[in-house]
Amino acid sequence: MSDFTMINCCLILCACLLSSQAVWSQRVRVEPEVTAYPNGSVNLRCEFSDSGSTKLTQVSWMFERVEGDRHNIAVFHPQYGASFPNKDFDGRVSFTRGSLENPSIRIDKLRMADAGRYICEYATYPSGNEQGTTTLIMLAKPKNSAIAIPVQAGSSEVVVARCEAAQGKPEATISWITAIAGRYNHTSVPEMDGTVTVKSEYRMIPTPSENGKEITCLVNQRTQIEPKSFPLKLVVEYPPTVTIEGYDNNWYMGRTDAVLTCQADANPAPTNVTWRALSGQLPPSVRVDQNRLLVRKVDETVNTTFVCEAKNSLGSGKKELVAMVIDQPLPAPTSNAGPVVGGIIAAIIILCLIGAGVAMYHKRRQSMANGEGPPKHKPPPPMKSGSSTEMLNKPQDKTTTITETQPLSNYETNYYETNSAEPVTDLDDDNTGPPANGGTPTVWDGSGQPPEKDDTTDETLPPYEPADQNDVEAVYTNVAREESFMSKAMLV
Repeated sequence: MSDFTMINCCLILCACLLSSQAVWSQRVRVEPEVTAYPNGSVNLRCEFSDSGSTKLTQVSWMFERVEGDRHNIAVFHPQYGASFPNKDFDGRVSFTRGSLENPSIRIDKLRMADAGRYICEYATYPSGNEQGTTTLIMLAKPKNSAIAIPVQAGSSEVVVARCEAAQGKPEATISWITAIAGRYNHTSVPEMDGTVTVKSEYRMIPTPSENGKEITCLVNQRTQIEPKSFPLKLVVEYPPTVTIEGYDNNWYMGRTDAVLTCQADANPAPTNVTWRALSGQLPPSVRVDQNRLLVRKVDETVNTTFVCEAKNSLGSGKKELVAMVIDQPLPAPTSNAGPVVGGIIAAIIILCLIGAGVAMYHKRRQSMANGEGPPKHKPPPPMKSGSSTEMLNKPQDKTTTITETQPLSNYETNYYETNSAEPVTDLDDDNTGPPANGGTPTVWDGSGQPPEKDDTTDETLPPYEPADQNDVEAVYTNVAREESFMSKAMLV
């Protein structure tokens, strides 16, 4: 047999051994990872499945805190029963069923030091030892806290807030939420029991304006469903800043309602507020009521400088006010409410008028678009009775007279008497009775036949033929149909 064949055989044999070992190891069923809390309990499950012809002789549980350092904590033998050889687990570990097929154990009164790997190992025949490993992860809820640290206003950076997540496992993370300019740092301290304490401090340069501002600490850790929030308010201490309110420059002789108020902004709050005159004693006409100065009656003695002073544990602050007494009260300021209201009313009226005009304009355009507007042609003027007869008696001057009620086509030319100077009126109605103008020739109704006789002379009228049709067309074309109330010219 060649060397190549020997190598192949060895490889195949190794593969079979590895495969069988993988199959055997899979027969010991355990949970790969479990979690628990200190002072709690945990069940570590283990069972041998599909033993078949394999004989189970004994099962052991081993604890491995550090890799390679194993200690037996529980042993079960079908003949000799259970045994717990490790003193660290004495009285805290027990078998839940006490059988080779299911040798699960329970550990009570858990400690943080119990975290590690637990190996369930079977002694079998003829395959040998088979095992499965479960990792126990010990979790610890951190003890969270946050405080705002009182500081004094100054120009140096100091710690203004502190947040802590103590004795947690795994390690917690801390963050800050605030609109205040500053920075923060973190420190982690491992504890003896395997937990970790995390501390975070927020630093800034404190000013009086930052007092009372909000800052929030957020603690996030695996054992918490959501981050723990700790809203805080900064505490910045500073000496009083004093202002005097109530002086209106209208202290006239005899006034009785003058009041001055001393306002002090400080942290902590002022413990003492005093009033005095810069010249010495207060005038006899004034009275002090806590932080107020009441002037019973304005006279010449109050024409002085008043001083208010406030003190707290960090210092004091004061403010001066010069009061000037006048003979007569100042005129009351005129109100601008009248002109403003009048302007508003005028603007409303103008807007209403504009709106009404726009509405009428749109309504008119809509009416014209729907054909409801005024007629585009001028109706014929009323004619007096007998006017035709009078015009027949007048000499003709060959003048072209144009009359229109509606534009006429070439085939609607009126027939009329050639010796008549009376303009022919185009009637739009359906009146078929006798002429209403006292003998005026009848307008041709478009039937294709001219009237046979004249109503006045009872003579047959020949068709009218213009002397020069081009002249008539030229006159008509020079006048736009939409711009004139006159129809085509007719020669008289």
